[in-house]
Amino acid sequence: MSQEGQLLDKKSLRSIVGRTVDWAELAKDCVAFANATGGHLLIGIEDDQAMPPPDQRVPIGLDDTLRRKLAERTVNVVALPTIRTALNGGQYLDVIIPRATSVASTTDGRYFLRVADQSKPVTGDDVMRLANERGSSSWETQVSMQIPSTNCDPDKLHVLASALRNSDRVKPSVKEKADGELLEHYQLSHGGLLTNLGVLCVGRQFDRARLATAPVVQFIKYDERGSKVNKLVWDDHDLNPMEMVESVWREVPDFRESYELPDGLYRQFVPAFDEIVVRELLVNALVHRPYTQQGDIFLNLHPDGLEVVNPGLLPLGVTPRNVLHTTVRRNEHLARLFHDLRLMEREGSGFDKMFEVLLSQGRPVPALRELDDGVEVTIRRRIQKPEMIDFVAKADQTFQLTQRERIVLALLAQHEALTARELAAALELPSVDSLQLWLKRALAWGLVQSAGRTQAVRYFVDPKLIRSLDFSTSTTLKRIEPHRLLALIVEDVGRYPLARISEIHQRIGDEIPRSRLRRGLEQLVKEGKLRQEGLRRGTRYRIP
Repeated sequence: MSQEGQLLDKKSLRSIVGRTVDWAELAKDCVAFANATGGHLLIGIEDDQAMPPPDQRVPIGLDDTLRRKLAERTVNVVALPTIRTALNGGQYLDVIIPRATSVASTTDGRYFLRVADQSKPVTGDDVMRLANERGSSSWETQVSMQIPSTNCDPDKLHVLASALRNSDRVKPSVKEKADGELLEHYQLSHGGLLTNLGVLCVGRQFDRARLATAPVVQFIKYDERGSKVNKLVWDDHDLNPMEMVESVWREVPDFRESYELPDGLYRQFVPAFDEIVVRELLVNALVHRPYTQQGDIFLNLHPDGLEVVNPGLLPLGVTPRNVLHTTVRRNEHLARLFHDLRLMEREGSGFDKMFEVLLSQGRPVPALRELDDGVEVTIRRRIQKPEMIDFVAKADQTFQLTQRERIVLALLAQHEALTARELAAALELPSVDSLQLWLKRALAWGLVQSAGRTQAVRYFVDPKLIRSLDFSTSTTLKRIEPHRLLALIVEDVGRYPLARISEIHQRIGDEIPRSRLRRGLEQLVKEGKLRQEGLRRGTRYRIP
């Protein structure tokens, strides 16, 4: 059973049966799902459980009662309850909440929105924003331009279809579809007509210009006095959003500048603007902008950094303080297309990646702020601490750090010390208690040190360790991450076909627990990446 999140919530059966009934709380969650992208309520499964109790039975007629009670307490909400039986024999209610066609509310005039795994209240002027963004979300699937799907740009359709069929994120059954079926599958066409999203991605230049809100990108370079010294504009609507990302990166020469840093007897070249960061900024600007609002995307290059200004405010529920941990997709189908083309991560990990790359290069984290009618993200060009580059790289090589650990280690290394509250605020965490997930292993290895107690505790990295790179712990495969272990197993079996587990164990490292190696082999066999032959001690493995 999936974990609670943007599309799923679990509730005890006691919330709608017995003395603890709370229909108002249930109505709030249904309104929140309807105002977002829809979702599922699993009633009868506790928050920390994957299944209902084995002997649990849903009273007959409870699904009809639930449907009636919610209809009495909500506006523009549709609840579709179904009684289901889990694998352990227990029953529960699966309530499907489709996305509302207009703004949903409770009957007493309250509005809510699903943000991550919480139902947030919407008040004041944000109610009008919610109403406006309902139109923004449905903009993708409208066919108001009445353009037949046969009138698309054949070259753009061929490139898009080929890229999707070559992507490892697309299911084999989808790859087998004809070009016209792919358009329908990705909401690029409907009923033989191109949707707005279809015109944007595979339409002809003239039709894309008629959209009025098709993105335009302006790159402007300023000197030390604030005077414009160069300007590039992508405003002819010849490119779709995917092509625009590639064109901007390729045609701006300043993005390929680099710094030369001393590295012993050699020189190390660090890009002035990392390609991963620039591409992520462009993708975010194109995918998350409101396409019902006109306005150009500006790339303002100053001597000390790059500003990316996008029209439209942040989606409701997202603020500059929670952008690391909150996922709200404004244009669901465009985001899905970019994800399947491997141009972005769908679950909001883009900002995490920018944090990781910039911090590991000794630069400040990206600065995000909301303007009157836009969003500005600024990344700095200057490297504050060049020694950070080798430090994070060596620490990662030695300890096989996770992304969170790389971020927190680089962040602390840029400061003399941070209190628990300061560190939690820098990482946009709700409380200092959440820091343990980020710091536990780094503290155990001595990479991060602490002083003080409770919320006044200070965390820091010893400056001598940054300069010397003398880690007290020797490199060991005991800490290898699961995905790296699986890749190591596949590589070994590829080189030595029909290998026994003992032979694989000896070659890739005796310090790895044999039980962990066995679980890895079983997982690879289950996924079809390895084939198993023989039984018991005679079992051998090879690449299919």
